[in-house]
Amino acid sequence: MGRVIAVANQKGGVGKTTTVANLGAALAELGQRVVLIDLDPQGSLTASLGYDPYSLTRTAHLLLTRERVSFGSVLRTVNERLVLVPASVDLALLDVEVSGQDRHAFRLRAAIEGSRVPADFFIIDTPPNLGLLTANALVAARELVLPVQCTYLAMRGVRGLLESVGRIHTRLNAELALLGVLATLYRPGSEHAFEVLQELRAAFPDTLFSTVIEEDDALAQAPAAAQTVLAYRPDSGAAGAFRRLAEEVLHGGKR
Repeated sequence: MGRVIAVANQKGGVGKTTTVANLGAALAELGQRVVLIDLDPQGSLTASLGYDPYSLTRTAHLLLTRERVSFGSVLRTVNERLVLVPASVDLALLDVEVSGQDRHAFRLRAAIEGSRVPADFFIIDTPPNLGLLTANALVAARELVLPVQCTYLAMRGVRGLLESVGRIHTRLNAELALLGVLATLYRPGSEHAFEVLQELRAAFPDTLFSTVIEEDDALAQAPAAAQTVLAYRPDSGAAGAFRRLAEEVLHGGKR
């Protein structure tokens, strides 16, 4: 089985979906076989790659609610080495549908472990909360990427997530480890953004990725074109940044 990476932060707007889509595309460029998994009921990753989360019927929701659904049967193609498990709005009802059932936080893990799809990486996008969907991602994953927007308020949310990760590690998934903290939406020339980046470097000297994802119009425009930024603007600064991040991830993050 390939490496399983969750991209999580309970704060919205920090670049989780952007990171999943473009890190996956960059790893695929390096010859890796990558499966992206959209666990956000809003379906932003699904929509940004050209699929409609409101019309799909075979989605991540089936993997989490039915035991005998083939992993391969829900996949959608992005390119030759990149495929997607799409989201649907039905995911919003998951807490109600599996309430009281045994091992409800292990549904995604079981689906991935039972998959016969050849993959080097499974990368999971999560909703901006610490509910059951995020729990499924953290139980399934062996590695966590934590995107943090370079603002003071985004920094405040890091502690809460790491405490939740600690509880998951202790109670449900002793193999879960922090692969790296990723500074996102960095504004060059902003004194505030620079100060936050320095705080991140001080707080995570061994796990902050060297790559910093700067603000770039191409990152906002690419989803509207139903493409990753590597396909939409391959020569952009953002595309280059995600290629550097992929190299770091491929070699185990900053150690």
